[in-house]
Amino acid sequence: MKVLVVNAGSSSLKYQLFDTSNGDVLAKGICERIGIGGAITHKVPGRENYSAEIEMKNHTVATRILVETLCSPTLGVIKSMDEIEAVGHRIVHGGAYLKESVLVDDDVLEKLKGCLDIAPLHTAAHLMGIHGCIEAMPGKPQVLVIDTAFHSTMPPEAYTYPLPKDMCEKYHIRRYGFHGTSHRYVSGEMIKILGKPAEATKIITCHLGNGSSISAVKGGEVIDTSMGFTPLDGFIMGSRCGSIDPAIVPFIMEKEGMTPDEMNNFMNKNCGFLGVSGGLSSDCRNLGEAIAEGNSDAKLAIDILTYQIRKYIGAYSAAMNGLDALVFTAGIGENRTEIRRDACQNMDFFGIVLDEEKNEATKLQGDNVCISKPESKVKVYVIPTNEELMIAQDTERIVQGLK
Repeated sequence: MKVLVVNAGSSSLKYQLFDTSNGDVLAKGICERIGIGGAITHKVPGRENYSAEIEMKNHTVATRILVETLCSPTLGVIKSMDEIEAVGHRIVHGGAYLKESVLVDDDVLEKLKGCLDIAPLHTAAHLMGIHGCIEAMPGKPQVLVIDTAFHSTMPPEAYTYPLPKDMCEKYHIRRYGFHGTSHRYVSGEMIKILGKPAEATKIITCHLGNGSSISAVKGGEVIDTSMGFTPLDGFIMGSRCGSIDPAIVPFIMEKEGMTPDEMNNFMNKNCGFLGVSGGLSSDCRNLGEAIAEGNSDAKLAIDILTYQIRKYIGAYSAAMNGLDALVFTAGIGENRTEIRRDACQNMDFFGIVLDEEKNEATKLQGDNVCISKPESKVKVYVIPTNEELMIAQDTERIVQGLK
């Protein structure tokens, strides 16, 4: 089945066209500056990349342009839109309403609108992308794949915040968790590697990027995860502070005269690596270069990251009463050897023994790579994430169920 996977932003539309029979990506690209001009970048394996400025007044026009590009005799990979059998949408937040991948209908769209309060920016963008695809590709099945869905198996003691019960119920306040599609993919790959029944496995997955989260996956199901009601919770990230003493929030608001919106923006955009490094950078690659030049603030930012990762590994090992495997994935997890090394230091009590030569030699090319020593009780792997493939496979499964 040929499935178009889309990830809509407020002014962008990323896409990948999959052949699910073999998992191949036939083409991928991005429509940018939607509503404020317009441009497309289109990539086909084995060909030169194509870029052009094209007016895109909304997501419907952007979808039409990307479909025309996919069908183009010179740029495309299919003869007509008829070859696209379904569309899969990445949805960041399903809230209390959407807890599994689902076919789009009017009821599902109403439930997604219910998430506007808790994830306004992402949800509004998703709705624009969905409506754009429906208008540009009438009759094509549209499937929502929910990032929060994989975390819906958490028990109440893990997802409940110690706030008044009626308030939590009224406003749907709970730990939701994010990056679920990534955690689902890499934990599934790790279960295959372990070669034993899923229900007998205990895995910690570390999705480390500009936004980061760690999940405890026991028996193939999440029992806890670091991100919470929003993606701000957890540990230090590129520009997000992660978990802090809640009393710091009103303290800074009073001292700096900030509104709630300004404080929320501050914690999401001005903290994390960027804040600790004194405004140097939110990108750990830049911090690594600064560390090599002796920058102590940059070093502190990375030290906080690796220290907090170790704390989560310890906590989740305790929560699962053991650990079979530790997985690193996403931009930082897949590419920053020094962060994997430092995160695994002094973890021999937990049975983690890193093979530093394998770790340093890892050059990721789509392979799942073991970076622990044979005597390590816990297997440590680097597994490149593939959220888009998960979305395509979910979309195929749901659409085939209609036949």
